[in-house]
Amino acid sequence: MQTGHIAAAAALSILFTASTALAASISVVSGVDEGDMLKLRAGPGMGYRVIVGLPNGTQVRNLGCDRVGGTPWCKVSLKEARALKGYVSGHYLQSAK
Repeated sequence: MQTGHIAAAAALSILFTASTALAASISVVSGVDEGDMLKLRAGPGMGYRVIVGLPNGTQVRNLGCDRVGGTPWCKVSLKEARALKGYVSGHYLQSAK
């Protein structure tokens, strides 16, 4: 009987973790110099190739951030084009209101 409770608790834990991961927060690109764009990169760092530039106001899904060399690098996907994913400096992301 106790084994059944443990299995049920483990299953609920997995479901909760999966649903939390799916609920990525929406952020907005902000603070980029006029005439410039935030570079969406293939990896978390300046040495990775640029996929595309994102102007201020672009909405992205923030999939999580990690510090690399003192800079927070966030994995993001475009809000309107989820298949387009990459990394941006977290210094240029603000939570959407």
